[in-house]
Amino acid sequence: MRVIAGIARGTRLVAPKGLDVRPTLDRVREALFGILAPRLEGARFLDLFAGTGANGVEALSRGAAAAVFADSDDRSLEAIRRNLEATRLAARARVVLLALPKGLSTLAAREQPFDIVFADPPYDFSQYADLLGGIRAESLLAADGILVVEHATRVDLGADWGGFARGRCRAYGDTALSFFS
Repeated sequence: MRVIAGIARGTRLVAPKGLDVRPTLDRVREALFGILAPRLEGARFLDLFAGTGANGVEALSRGAAAAVFADSDDRSLEAIRRNLEATRLAARARVVLLALPKGLSTLAAREQPFDIVFADPPYDFSQYADLLGGIRAESLLAADGILVVEHATRVDLGADWGGFARGRCRAYGDTALSFFS
């Protein structure tokens, strides 16, 4: 796994040891950031269920002003910190231990709304209504922001969740990206 583009292009990223982390495949990340490209410069990026932090690191590498990485496992957070140091992007990042979705209110108390919120919960995750509803209720997404959820293609998120309307859904093998505003 590596950073695909931007100032940290080619930097190898580490994954937490001993965890069943499912990093976003390079081809899916490439497609995601191709779609997000016009919104990245100077954006505030929130990486929920961050795992390795590859998506937030990619956003920073491509011009996002700041990124917050949230995950519930200390080993993931340590891998994210190592990846931020390796890419020299740590100064524009914050790493937060947070149980999701219930920890969204804690995050909202410390942060301004984000231009891009990216959520990549485990494929067996079932609390999408709580997650998307919490993001809306806590005003974590800026008024003109975009919310992207990575999920298994077998999961149908539908057109409306938690007050968000889905604009598009793209499938890449077993992985889907749903874009909400």
